[in-house]
Amino acid sequence: MNNIRNFAIIAHVDHGKSTLADRLMALTGTLSGKDLLQEQFLDSNPISRERGITIKLAPVHMEYELGSKNQESREKEHNSSFMLHDSGSKFILNLIDTPGHVDFSYEVVRTLYACEGAVLVVDATKGIQAQTVSHYNVAKSLGLKIIPVINKIDLDSAEIEKTENEIIEAFGFEKSEILRISAKTGIGIEELIKVIIEKVPPPRPSLNDKTQALIFDSKYDEHRGIVIFVRVKSGKIQKGDEIEFYSDKSKALVMDVGFMAPTYSSKGEITNGEVGYVITNIKDITQAKVGDTMTLSKNPSDPLPGYKEQKPFVFLSIYPTSSVDFQNLRKALFSLKLADAALEIAPDYSTIFGSGFRCGFLGLLHAQIVIERLEREYNVDAFTAPPSIVYKVDGELISSPKDFDISKKDIAEPFILGEIYTPVNYLGNILDIVYSMRGKEGDISYFGNQARITFEMPMASIVYDFYDKLKSVSAGYASFDYDFTDYRSSSLERIDICVNDNIVPELSFIIHKTQVESFARKIVKALSESIPKHNFQINVRAQIGGKIIASEKIGAYMKAVTEKLYGGDRTRKDKLLDKQKEGKKKMKSIGRVNVPKEAFMSVLKI
Repeated sequence: MNNIRNFAIIAHVDHGKSTLADRLMALTGTLSGKDLLQEQFLDSNPISRERGITIKLAPVHMEYELGSKNQESREKEHNSSFMLHDSGSKFILNLIDTPGHVDFSYEVVRTLYACEGAVLVVDATKGIQAQTVSHYNVAKSLGLKIIPVINKIDLDSAEIEKTENEIIEAFGFEKSEILRISAKTGIGIEELIKVIIEKVPPPRPSLNDKTQALIFDSKYDEHRGIVIFVRVKSGKIQKGDEIEFYSDKSKALVMDVGFMAPTYSSKGEITNGEVGYVITNIKDITQAKVGDTMTLSKNPSDPLPGYKEQKPFVFLSIYPTSSVDFQNLRKALFSLKLADAALEIAPDYSTIFGSGFRCGFLGLLHAQIVIERLEREYNVDAFTAPPSIVYKVDGELISSPKDFDISKKDIAEPFILGEIYTPVNYLGNILDIVYSMRGKEGDISYFGNQARITFEMPMASIVYDFYDKLKSVSAGYASFDYDFTDYRSSSLERIDICVNDNIVPELSFIIHKTQVESFARKIVKALSESIPKHNFQINVRAQIGGKIIASEKIGAYMKAVTEKLYGGDRTRKDKLLDKQKEGKKKMKSIGRVNVPKEAFMSVLKI
C-alpha cells in the first residue's frame, strides 16, 4: 500500500487533461504500439473526441519505477517518511481522468472521493477559469493534496508568468510548488510523475478488517456486462466472493476483478487502497448505485460516507418520428441508460405523437449528447418536445404543462440556490442576467481575478435559456452549480400554442406573468418560420385561455388558376378565383398541418 498513489486530473474544459493522461500512460509504458497514435485514448466515445471534451471519467492503472540516485536526493530534500524505498521501487499510479464541462461536474466529485491527490491543470494561454476554481474548492474541501500545473508552455501565446501569479493569488500556492509542463511535447512530464509520488500520500492503513469499497462509477460493457469501478477502503475483494450492496442489501457473486491498464487486466483480488473494477452477475446497473458501499455478505461492514445523488434538472420528452420506431427508441434509450446512470427515463404519451419517453438530464449538453448518440449509434430518428420542470398546484406535483390548471389558486414553482464562478470582468453582465431572470443576488466574494456569486432563482429560468446566456456573456468561462431549496408561491400562466385552432399540448409552457408577452412572441415567430407552407393558410397563435397574446400567419401556396385563360371578360377569372377560395377554405377545415421536427427544435433553442 505504501507504493500506491491514487490521483485525478482536474481542470477547466479544454485545458489539456486528456492529452496529459495520454502522455502519462505513454511514459509509464501503459500505452504502446498503435495505441500511442490514438489521441485522447481514455475518451472512448467518438462524440467526446469530436467535441474535444471529456464526458465520462475513466480510471487507468499505471506502474512507474524510481531510480536510486534521484530517490535519495528527494528523500533528503523532502524528509518524507513514506518515501523510504529500496532502489528501483515500483509505484502503482491509479489515475482517474475527469471531465471539465460544468454539465459533468458530478463526475469530478465522484472521482475525488476515490483519490488522495489531484493534479490541477491550468492552460498557460487562458489562465485560471471558472471550473478550475470550482474543482479546486471540491478537492480542497476533501483534504486532497493538490499539485498545481501550468500546461501548454510550448505555445507562442503562452503567458506563463501571468498564469503563475494568478495561481499564487487565487489559491495561495508557493511559486516553487507550481510545475510547468507541455502535455503535447512531453516537457516536464517525468518531473510531474516524481512529484506525484513524493507529495500525494499513499492510502491510509485501515483499522477495520471488514471489506469496504466505494462505488464511484459503473458502466455497461457489451462483452462483460455491468462493470463496477470501486476504490477499496479496507479489506479486499476476490473472485468468487459474495458481495453485498449496503443501500438495498442486495447480493451478487463476483465473477472477475482487476484493473484498467488501460484495458481490462484481470487479477485474483483487489485490496485496501487500490482502484479497480468488479464484474458481478447483476443485470441492472441501478443496483450499482454511485456512492454506495460494497462489502462482503458473510461479514458486512458499516457504510462509507458517500456523496449526494446527482439530480437532473432538464426534462425532455422524446418521441420517435414514426410510431413503428417506438421499440427501437425504447431499446436505444435503455441501452444508453446502462452506460449513463445520470440519465432518467419514464414512459410518456402524446395525443399527437403517440408513445415516447420523458427523460431527465444533467444539462442541455448532456441532453444534446444523448440525442446525438441515439441518432448516430442506434440509427433512431427522434425529436424532442421543449424542456419542462415540476410545479406544485394545490399541493399536487405537476410535471407536464398540459396538466397545469390555471384556475387553481395555490400555485408554486421550485426555487434554487445557485452559485457561479466567473472571471471578474464578466461580473456585471452576469448580474444583469440574474436580475432579468427573476434572480435575487445573495453574496459576492473575490479571490484573485475570480468572483463567486450566490443567488436565488426560479428553476424555470435556468431550464430554458440561462446556460446559453451565461456562456455567451462570459465567453464560456463561467461555471454554474445549484441546489434545490423549496417551492414558493408565484404568479404563473400557461401559454397554449394553437395551430389553426388546434392546441398542440407539447408546445404548452408555464411562464411568469411578467414574461408572458415577450416569450409568446418569440415562440410564435419561431414556429411561423419553421412550419412549411401548405395549400391553405395557417394561423399560429399563443393564447392564455381564450385570450390571444401573439399571432402569426403562414401564407398558402398559390396556384395561378387563371394562367390558362386568355381573352374574355373579368367574370371568367373571378369564377375560377372564387372556386379556388372555396377549395382552400374547405381544405383548411379538414386539412392537417404537419408540424415538423425542425419546428420543435427551433422552440427548444428559444
